[in-house]
Amino acid sequence: MATEGEGEKRYITVEELRKHNAATDLWISIQGGVYDVTDWIKDHPGGDLPLLSLAGQDATDAFVAYHPASAWAHLGRFFVGYLDGYCVTDVSRDYRRLVAEFSKSGLFDEKGRVALFTICFMLFLLVTAVSGVLLSESALVHALCGGMTGFLWIQSGWIGHDSGHYRIVRNPRLNRVAQIISGNCLTGLSIGWWKRNHNAHHIACNSLDFDPDLQHMPLFAVSSKFFASMTSYFYERKMNFDAVARFLISYQHWTFYPVMCFARINLLAQSILLLLSKKNVPNRWQEITGVAVFWIWYPLLVSCLPNWGERITFVVASLAVTGIQHVQFCLNHFSSSVYVGPPQGNDWFEKQTMGTLDVSCSPWMDWFHGGLQFQVEHHLFPRLPRCHLRKVSPFVRELCKKHKLPYNIASFWEANAMTVRTLRAAALQAQDLANPVPKNLVWEAVNTHG
Repeated sequence: MATEGEGEKRYITVEELRKHNAATDLWISIQGGVYDVTDWIKDHPGGDLPLLSLAGQDATDAFVAYHPASAWAHLGRFFVGYLDGYCVTDVSRDYRRLVAEFSKSGLFDEKGRVALFTICFMLFLLVTAVSGVLLSESALVHALCGGMTGFLWIQSGWIGHDSGHYRIVRNPRLNRVAQIISGNCLTGLSIGWWKRNHNAHHIACNSLDFDPDLQHMPLFAVSSKFFASMTSYFYERKMNFDAVARFLISYQHWTFYPVMCFARINLLAQSILLLLSKKNVPNRWQEITGVAVFWIWYPLLVSCLPNWGERITFVVASLAVTGIQHVQFCLNHFSSSVYVGPPQGNDWFEKQTMGTLDVSCSPWMDWFHGGLQFQVEHHLFPRLPRCHLRKVSPFVRELCKKHKLPYNIASFWEANAMTVRTLRAAALQAQDLANPVPKNLVWEAVNTHG
């Protein structure tokens, strides 16, 4: 450890900083300062995973991306010294300057009316779906109401997503109410589970072993690197590439869309598993109560249908329509660049842009994509209300161009094709592993024994 002397500034080397990378001894560096946040992990609003993923290294860009200017005032109590030899890359300097400009212009504070319109649309969908079930005797109407329930879940997902990244209303208590109602009560998904999962995804964007949004073994593998049965640091288990996984992945480009129709079931299960686990879940009983509300109203609504055929059709329709949103989640990352290992604080901008894909669309379709069409911008500025993502897009393009970094964008249909190609490429490799093909007949003859 490098120091200048008693009463003077304390300097900490990069090597010393790296040693403090465990939950019981966790230091990070922000803007040249070094901070001991070991005791803060359990109270960190973003959860423990972002801190653990960036432990023992510079986390300035991630801190700037996720925290308002007011958060800087709270760092003093964790301060332990200065990082010796601290420097900033040109990319990070330009990125931080852009964040500062957006903040100065008030973009992070101007929420627009997107949340209001979305909530009104959600209310319309809910009332129409319930009324259709209760007031109509038509099986077709009941099936359509199931589809409308799926659209309700999609719009609720956008509101839950937004309220988890920033306050969609200024009052923090009302924002919390919006989270619980839109997430837990209407969709059955715990907002606590979502924040834990989503924050890990943002911090470790497209890391095969740290990003949970790429870890879908044994059903899907976006890279042959999964065939090495790597360990998931999010789920804390080994993702085995066994005979079952090999078979399923060999046909994943065919099963992708059918599985997406029922992907919501996995999220419902993951929410319940987290709430019943021993992991730290803030406001656990709020979360449990909200999820319980869903498991009361939705089965009750389904039970009002006249027979089991219509009930099954209703449930399948609601799940299948919601599958559109699950496909959207995958389009933004499945075909993008991936890597193995923990995220590095010194290449934040590069990793976020390389691991994401924008979906080009007309402004009138923004409601459909919920902000995910500007995935690059969202990953770089997660606190930015989605009504401003289109506005800042040219600045991000220019910054990528300046530093010769990719700015990936494709139409909705092109993004689907790219995703299927990625899945097919990994599927063919899985098939090759299952049935090795000899290089040629001469090679086979030379290497045949007995």
